[in-house]
Amino acid sequence: MKFLMSMIAFVGFASIADAAEVTIAVQGIRNDQGQIMVAVCDEKHFLGNECHNARAKAQSGAVVVTIADIAPGNYAVQVYHDENGNSQLDKNFLGIPTEAIGFSRDARGHMGPPKFADAEVPVSNEPIRLDIQLNYGDR
Repeated sequence: MKFLMSMIAFVGFASIADAAEVTIAVQGIRNDQGQIMVAVCDEKHFLGNECHNARAKAQSGAVVVTIADIAPGNYAVQVYHDENGNSQLDKNFLGIPTEAIGFSRDARGHMGPPKFADAEVPVSNEPIRLDIQLNYGDR
């Protein structure tokens, strides 16, 4: 039994040791209203809600957010400025975001959101830092 417990503890330690921190510097925040919402998503959950999520109070200029315990793999980072603080990305009647958005690798969609492959970044067991520029559109 002790051996089994030791193995379980070792496996748990190994998975934590293989995880990395992803630090996201969100640039171009135009005001200090609301919050900055950040999600690190694998391909299956890209543009969805089941991601590694974090938020920070908006500050004019830039905000840095760190998300820990990201297992090695390929991910895309999506960010938006929730100016009204309702914890959701607001869109107009056509489904176009009315709040600023940004993606890793400065990915942009054409007639819709970008593809996962355009925003994809590899995460290993080493910490990484990504800069993401918010796009407020033509408002």
